[in-house]
Amino acid sequence: MTATRAIARRPGIARQTPRVDLTIKRTATAWRPLGRAQLRDFRDWEDGQPETELNFKLYRQATDKIVGISDEATRFIEAFFKQ
Repeated sequence: MTATRAIARRPGIARQTPRVDLTIKRTATAWRPLGRAQLRDFRDWEDGQPETELNFKLYRQATDKIVGISDEATRFIEAFFKQ
């Protein structure tokens, strides 16, 4: 990530999700897909697989979000990119 900036809350709205503006520099190219279609079958929330964690965190609700992921899920995602 090269830059982050908090977005100000709008006045008069009681419940707001905190928002940020991100500037990201791509440093690698994905060499295989990893999206909804690939993660769809991983729904057993108790199986401990990194695919299930990613399915839960990225696709259970809105997809435009920032989430923390485990070290195991990080290693899984890194396997999708060429350095």
